[in-house]
Amino acid sequence: MELSNIPAIDQHAHNLLQAEAIARYPYAAAFTQANHPDIINYHARHTLFYRRSLRDMADLLKCEPQESEILAKRNNLGLENFTKICFKAANLDTILLDDGFLPEEILPWQWHQQFVGVRRLLRIENLAQNLIPQVNSFAEFWERFRAEIDPPPPEVVGFKSIAAYRTGLEIQPVTVEVAKSQFNTIKKTTGEKPPRLNDKSLIDFLIIQTLEVAAKHKIPIQFHTGFGDPDLDLRLSNPLHLRFLLEDNRFHNAPIVLLHTSYPYTREAGYLASVYPNVYISFGLVIPSLSVAGMVSVIRQLMELAPISKLMYSSDAHLIPDLYYLGAKWGRKILGEVLDESVKDGDLTIKEAEEIAVEILQGNASQIYNIK
Repeated sequence: MELSNIPAIDQHAHNLLQAEAIARYPYAAAFTQANHPDIINYHARHTLFYRRSLRDMADLLKCEPQESEILAKRNNLGLENFTKICFKAANLDTILLDDGFLPEEILPWQWHQQFVGVRRLLRIENLAQNLIPQVNSFAEFWERFRAEIDPPPPEVVGFKSIAAYRTGLEIQPVTVEVAKSQFNTIKKTTGEKPPRLNDKSLIDFLIIQTLEVAAKHKIPIQFHTGFGDPDLDLRLSNPLHLRFLLEDNRFHNAPIVLLHTSYPYTREAGYLASVYPNVYISFGLVIPSLSVAGMVSVIRQLMELAPISKLMYSSDAHLIPDLYYLGAKWGRKILGEVLDESVKDGDLTIKEAEEIAVEILQGNASQIYNIK
């Protein structure tokens, strides 16, 4: 099934790096979740993702599939021209940017608007740790945190949490008194620079506060789930840990988006989406990071049980424009293959498969993020 003509909404991605920051990263750094130099400088170049991507980028840039040739082409074009090529080839309608990743090195979200429609995702842990040096008391901190999210800024269409990276997804209720005590402890050791917020009690407290606001305004909150860089304890990123939040009636009006298909907990994510009305799943990072066979397997697993109305495309593109193109190319290709299989199996008619492709690539995201 050919899906290249369907404009996509990339419902989770990150700002591109400034040109001078890009120059500090090896090209292979964009093709691995690792941060160890041995992986970046050697082993990452021996993954199926990297090898396949060299050919894909060479086809796009009309050069030899060698890293040196691709880098020369990209440098000659310059960041803006190269980004324009990647975004046009990706056929993106709108991107939703989490600008909490490498905030000191990225281009502002407004810069990306010259290529595509842009909305923001507000990362709550970054908001909190940036506020801590600016306030003198927990009461002031709590008041300012709530003011920043309720109501959300006009460009913000959803919240984002990286609790999985910091303290895990088994989020539990925390009293104001406990949150205040933990805040005071952090404040005593905080200088002028924002701390790295990794206190479970305070993070859990803030997530529940944010979920209340998300439910009030009926806007989504995204959770990193599944694999990521080595800062993550993979055992704590299983979305099954979210049960308390999913069972709490206060949050039923807040769509909860499980990022990265929760890989390798993909079937667990599919189950949650099948039984909880406010749980949704996006493809990003798994596509395009896995082998072709791996990507097909993951999308098959999602569609075993999860309602089609709960699935959304995303790329988790970061650092460089290449990943926006690669995510879109393989997102459409893999989705088309799995839908073709579903037609052959008798699960879907051709007409149903065509309609589903549009919903996964744009319709579902447009509805839950209220993107016109």
